[in-house]
Amino acid sequence: MPSTTIRSICEHGAPASHRRRSGLERGVNSAPLRKIIHVDMDAFYASVEQRDDPELRGKPVAVGGQIRGVVAAASYEARRFGVRSAMPSVTAKRRCPDLIFVKPRFDAYREVSHQIRAIFADYTPHIEPLSLDEAYLDVTEDLKGIGIATRIAEEIRARIRAETGLTASAGVSYNKFIAKLASDQNKPDGLCVITPAKGPAFVATLPVKRFHGIGPKTAEKMARLGIETGADLRAMSLDFLAHNFGSAGEYYFNLARGVCHRQVRANRERKSIGAEDTFFEDLREESALIAELERIATTVWSRIGGKGGIQGRTVTLKVKYQDFQILTRCRSLTRPVSGRAEFLEIGVALLKALLPACKGIRLLGLTLSNLGEENRDTTPAPAELVLPL
Repeated sequence: MPSTTIRSICEHGAPASHRRRSGLERGVNSAPLRKIIHVDMDAFYASVEQRDDPELRGKPVAVGGQIRGVVAAASYEARRFGVRSAMPSVTAKRRCPDLIFVKPRFDAYREVSHQIRAIFADYTPHIEPLSLDEAYLDVTEDLKGIGIATRIAEEIRARIRAETGLTASAGVSYNKFIAKLASDQNKPDGLCVITPAKGPAFVATLPVKRFHGIGPKTAEKMARLGIETGADLRAMSLDFLAHNFGSAGEYYFNLARGVCHRQVRANRERKSIGAEDTFFEDLREESALIAELERIATTVWSRIGGKGGIQGRTVTLKVKYQDFQILTRCRSLTRPVSGRAEFLEIGVALLKALLPACKGIRLLGLTLSNLGEENRDTTPAPAELVLPL
């Protein structure tokens, strides 16, 4: 599919008067503008499988276990039938009878991820991976001296295609929040550029459930308060948001105006890596709980793989019951956990020790800690620059 590029404003950014005005709004602190790219691989796991097995190309593919499992990733052919990641495999097969299941190959995915990371490093040292298949890049000052983030993103996407045979989508903007939103606009194989003058209007059109930091429960609460879109959120006063959402109110106030001050942090000290999920219905059955734990373990291990081979020795299980009581159980090894299978095995053992459940379980979480690396944040403070996107 040909790539799509949207340039939302001329490549000289917003006028100085606009920048000054935006910093005067209550709750919005002035901050230097950056040039941020968010790169997100298209249906990464499934695309690697289709690349490596020609017989899978053009067919609906799901990466994950077909029996008592969940979909870890779905090809775009499968998504047309409503198949998506985190969906139970039986549901996916019901929606798409011709769905082909393949087992995950995390070593292959990590290898491709390292190739992609090497491409990024040719343009900037400021790379913040989120998982194997996505990362933020700060190219305010790029290593090649290209100077225009849009051109850098186009070049990176072209190199990914040429060197890996896969496609990537990218969002280019002046902060991390909007860059990540933009990368999803023209998937697959697309590019979207949102410059400072267009940021607030872009945010206004989107549902708040897509905003980073607004999870399903918060989105439901916002809906009850009449907040469905960015425009609805912007219409609310800072006092109103603070009253209803506490310390997060100012964060939401800023997001509604296209403001985000989070820096791209290339080297962050991590104490643990984990994931958790709240279920639509409370669970009691062992098989259902283990299936959910399998999905969570897959998510955690994909994040671990994207952190340069980080290892950990302690596995922690978190359980939240229907009455919101929280229990945690952990097990530490004298050596690093060997892989996803052992990580899940330990998690399942910790869970089984709590079964049969005395009451419904609404949330499970798994975390790996006692990590074998300690990365220090060496990202320099941002300079006061306003450069073309």
